[in-house]
Parts: sequence; structure tokens; C-alpha cells
Amino acid sequence: MSGEPLARHIWISMCLLLVVHGRCFYLPGVAPEDFVKGDLLKVKVNKLTSTKTQLPYSYYSLPYCRPDKIFDSAENLGEVLRGDIIENSPYVFKMREPQMCNIVCHITLNAKTAKDFKEKIDDEYRVNMILDNLPLVVPFRRPDQESTLVYQHGFHVGLRGQYAGTKEEKYFIHNHLTFTVKFHKDTVTELARIVGFEVKPFSVKHEYEGNWNDKIRLTTCDPHAKRAVTSSESPQEVEDKKEIIFTYDVEFEESDVKWASRWDTYLLMADDQIHWFSIVNSLMIVLFLSGMVAMIMLRTLYRDISKYNQLETQEEAQEETGWKLLHGDVFRPPTNSDLLCIYVGTGVQFFGMILVMMIFAVLGFLSPSNRGGLMTVMLLIWVFMGFFAGYSSARLYKMFRGTEWKKITLKTAFMFPATVFAIFFVLNALIWGEKSSGAVPFGTMFALVFLWFGISVPLVFFGSYVSFRRPITEEPVKTNKIPRQIPEQAWYMNPAFSILIGGILPFGAVFIELFFILTSIWLHQFYYIFGFLFIVFIILIVTCAEITIVLCYFQLCSEDYLWWWRSYLTSGSSALYLFLYAAFYFFTKLEITKPVSWILYFGYMLIVSYAFFVLTGTIGFYACFWFTRLIYSSVKID
Repeated sequence: MSGEPLARHIWISMCLLLVVHGRCFYLPGVAPEDFVKGDLLKVKVNKLTSTKTQLPYSYYSLPYCRPDKIFDSAENLGEVLRGDIIENSPYVFKMREPQMCNIVCHITLNAKTAKDFKEKIDDEYRVNMILDNLPLVVPFRRPDQESTLVYQHGFHVGLRGQYAGTKEEKYFIHNHLTFTVKFHKDTVTELARIVGFEVKPFSVKHEYEGNWNDKIRLTTCDPHAKRAVTSSESPQEVEDKKEIIFTYDVEFEESDVKWASRWDTYLLMADDQIHWFSIVNSLMIVLFLSGMVAMIMLRTLYRDISKYNQLETQEEAQEETGWKLLHGDVFRPPTNSDLLCIYVGTGVQFFGMILVMMIFAVLGFLSPSNRGGLMTVMLLIWVFMGFFAGYSSARLYKMFRGTEWKKITLKTAFMFPATVFAIFFVLNALIWGEKSSGAVPFGTMFALVFLWFGISVPLVFFGSYVSFRRPITEEPVKTNKIPRQIPEQAWYMNPAFSILIGGILPFGAVFIELFFILTSIWLHQFYYIFGFLFIVFIILIVTCAEITIVLCYFQLCSEDYLWWWRSYLTSGSSALYLFLYAAFYFFTKLEITKPVSWILYFGYMLIVSYAFFVLTGTIGFYACFWFTRLIYSSVKID
């Protein structure tokens, strides 16, 4: 997928829907805004972020210049969970009116503020700003590809360095910002739309004559003398008693990029070929498994069914071997059947959430321009998919001849969410202890609990009620009263071995794409290649289903009828490899230093792995369930 932003899709869709009205409209938050020359452009500030700590902080947690009054922008649920704190700033531009060396404020550091700045510089924190809903970026060229322009989100608070001829390391702050606002102008109306927001940060030790006052003229940066800041200026140190003057320039640059395409440069993936390699790699796995399934279904299984159906004499019937021998035990309810029903119901809820979310994303309804939109939609869809969770778990429970449907429904509604919420609460407490803006406030916690208890739980009960009113799913063969003995199995059919082997291929189908997902989450990069992701998701479904069917067939042929849990765990074991890969990624790609950040990373990846286990396990279970019903309904049982 090309990474086309939401606006273009919305514009086309709305135009088609409302062509009779002769006009188009946009969804809130993504509508274009036209500016005439001289219009005020207000810059908003967002959180400070670091890939070394993963703990966001408010912009004004550092002693930066403040406006007369600070206003918080309204954040959606996803933004709050991400730790976004969007506030107004003292930076004010005028459209298409360049400015040079505007003085924002003058501060004098004390021991505490100097220490705060040094800590943020040590942890490589970046300052994030927003103009007309576009994030601030720092353009630079990659050392290995000079022709490729890469955008870093936000600029660093400062840097560490040494003066020439000295070995002592000093801290320097970026106190001068040269902004570039790119705009696309309508040649007819002269109206302009903002299509880019870039910055070049500088560390400058500003100088002036006399005593400081609001109308002082700087000698290091003077708009009257046309003296601009360059990288050759003396840098501004961060030390106790040091005074810092914050300044900025604004340049306006006309661009050919249209408003509908302004996100393309942010979302441009320079490594599309790697994604295609991922798709081809996954397809090869699918083709291999499909060939095995086809061989089983079209040759071996067809031959088995034909042979079994042609048995005529009692002697021949007594010589039966293989999977048909298990017809009296194959649908015997498994041990811990209640737990299996709960996991299957939760997996259906997850599958529905991801499928709907993927469709929305591929159609362009989830854009990074709508910050937090992806997480908000994910939570809402999860809540409303509670109906299918209750329906699926209750239907399987009823097939196992269960009678206490309210008990199984209650467990389905609470087991997985309660586990995740408990882990999330502990992690949030750690973030709170670090005084990070990433800590979810109690009001949002209450909103999450309301979504859970107020909407999800009732929907789970409603789904179970509807399911229990439907007739029971009858097995294609009758179950014997006395279970048959399972013969001794070959080493390669050992449950632990086959389960671990079964998880390798589903993980292999997604692990390349997983690298980009982890990079977008933990290295604060945009991820908008939902076309690739949707294809990989389809491949994951097919792979989980096929590997489970293949191993289930081998298990039945070796006269082992305990397939219920093994079918779930076979594909679900791919979550173990996901967590191991997350640990590998942590030690090879991230530079996290704080113990709290370690706990946060592995805590959140544990939640992700648990969810992946539930999803893939359910896919494998239903594939095996369909397969066993199909083959045992195809033979004549005397």
C-alpha cells in the first residue's frame, strides 16, 4: 500500500456520497483549513518523548518559555492512553510573513532546572510540536543513502559535546529554532494550505549589550542587521546560574505537494521491498502448507474414506486402523472444557476486533493525522465484539453438554480483561511513580472500567443468552461411554514437541512485519502500511488453520483423540516465539537503560503475546474443529 493518508480517501468518499448536494465535507480533525496572508498560525506543543526511557513527559515539565495562560487541547481516549498532552505555546507565526530572531523569553537556570535539562539531554528526549495538525519534523539525509531524505519526529532537547582542546563533556541546549512552514497556494484564490512543518535546531549563546529588558537587541541574532543564526555560533551551555535566551526564525516555502498528500512524506517507507519480501516469504510457507493439506484432503483422506466405506464384513471392520477407530471418542469433551470455551470465546472477540479494524484501516479511516484514533477504535470494537465472545463460548459449552451458562458467561466476560487490566494497572502505577505524562489518570481508568462493565459485560451475557436458545450442535458420530486407551505415541507425536513445532510456521509468516510494528511502537515512528498488514493477517489465518489441520490429522492417525486442547495450543504456541522475538528485539535494537522502562517493555509485550496466543489459538481450534467434523461425517459408522 502506498501509505495514502486518510484525507484523500475521505474526500473521495464524501464527494461520491454527497455529489447531489454539489459539495464535499471532511471528518472532524482532518478537514483542510485555508489561510490568507497574515493569518495567525498557533503552534501547539506535545509531550517530550525518548526511545531510551519510553516515559513521556509534559512539555512544560521543563522550564521552557510559557504563554500567559496554558490551555489543554481536548484529547480522545487513545491520546490519553498514549500519554499525549497537547497544549498551547508562545510560538505564534503569521502566514507567509517570514520572521527572524524573534525572542520568546529569557530565563536563568538554577541547580534544579539545570539538572532537569541535563537528565533529559542524557536520555535523548525530543520536543514534539504541532501546527495545523502536522507534527514537527527534523529533515536529515541518511549516511548510507545520501539521496534519501528522512524525517525525525521532534527535535532533541539538547546535546552533549566537548570544546576543542578539552576532554570535559558539557551539556548544550537547543534554544534557537529555525522553522520552515511549507504551504500549497491556490493560484486563483491566493488561499494557502499548510503541507509541511520542519525545524532546524541550534544551540546559541546569545549576547546583548547592557542590562536585559524586553526590547533588547541581540548581537548574535539581529533581524535589523540581517544577521541569522548559523551552526558556527558558540553553543549555549546548561549550568547553574546560566542565562538562556530562547529565539526562533520562521521561513515560508511554497510547495507543489497538495493538502491531501501532505502526510505522504511522513508515511513514506523507504523499505517497501522488505515488506514485499515478507509477503513472498509468508506466501511460500502458505503454499507449502496448502500442498500438504491438499495431499491429505485429496489423496490420503479420500483414499481412507473410500476404504472405510467399502468395508462389508465383520472381519474387515475389526481390522480398522487409523483415525476411523476414534469415531467413538473423538468428540468426547476434553478436560478443563470450561476454560477452553472461555479462551475460544475471547479469541473470537479478538478476531472480530482485528478484522473490523483492519478493514477500516485499509479503507483509510484510521489515519495518523487523527492521533489516538487507532487505539480508540480498537477499544470500542473490542467492547462491542463482546456479543460474539459470549455467543461462541456458550455455543461450545452447550455442545459439551454444559448447563451453567451464566457461570461460563461471567468467566468469559472477566477472565482475559481482568488479567490484562491487572498487568496494566501495575505498569501504570510504575509510570505514575516516575511522574510521567504517560500515566493514565483515574478518570480515564474509570472510563475503561465503564466500557468493560457497562457495555462489554452486558453484550457477552446477551450473546450467551442468544446462543443458549439455539439448538445444540450435534456431533456427526456418537460418543462411547467408556473411553478407549490411547496407544503409546512416537517421540515426534509427543504433545509438547508437536505443539512447539506447530507455532513456528505461523510466527514465521509474520515475524518480518512484526519488526516494523515494534519499531513504530518503541522507536516512535509512524506505521501506515495497513495494506501489507492486512495481507499478512490473511496469511496468518491460513497458516494457523493449515498447520493445525496437518498436525491434527497426524495425531488422529496415531489413534490419539485428545485433539481439543492440542489444536488450540498448536497455533497458539506462536505467541511464545513472538515474546522471545520481542526479547531479542529489546537487546539488539533498543537502548533502554532504566529498570522501570525494562518492566514496561516486557509488561506490555506480555500483554501483546497473550492476546496473540488467544487469537491464533482460536483460529487453529476452529480449523481443526471443522476438519474433524468434516472427515467423521464422511464415513459410514455401523
